[in-house]
This record gives sequence, C-alpha cells and structure tokens, in this order.
Amino acid sequence: MQVNITGRHLTITPPIEEYIRKKTERILRHFDRVQEIRVVAEKLANEYHVEILTDVEHHKDFVANGTHEDLYACVDITVDRAVRQLTDWKEKLRQHKH
Repeated sequence: MQVNITGRHLTITPPIEEYIRKKTERILRHFDRVQEIRVVAEKLANEYHVEILTDVEHHKDFVANGTHEDLYACVDITVDRAVRQLTDWKEKLRQHKH
C-alpha cells in the first residue's frame, strides 16, 4: 500500500509527513482492500484544504475533503471522513444479499 503526499502552495515538512502517514494508517485498520492513498494538502488564503483520494479495488476512488484553519486539525477531519466512507462501503458490502 502506497501513501503519496503532495503539497500545493506549502512545503511538506518531515513532521507533517509523519503525522499524515500515522493518521492514514487508521484507514487501513477499517478496510484492507486499499491499494493507494493520495493526500493533497493545499494552503488557501487563510485556511488549509486537505483532500484524500483512496483507491480501493473493484470500486472508483473515494474522495474526502476538509478545510480548517489548522493543518493538523484539517488532516484529522479529512481522515475521519475517509474512514466513514470506507466503513459505510464495507457495511454495504456485508449487508448485500445475492
């Protein structure tokens, strides 16, 4: 599983990269068919925007977005949304009756 981290209009420092990698490990605990996670962090005028694209096999990419004034809080919000999307999808797969 690969985690790609990109920064737009900001530099990704090693502490930020480590924090993002630690938080995205939480996604793998909830759904094991994740092939790739792409994180795009962007600095807007007075806030940060983080987008997480989760590539799952046999499904289109899941996209989670979040904005906040603090970058670390923005990462937390976006990871929570990504986890929620994947747990809902996993529950839908389990409840599906043929």
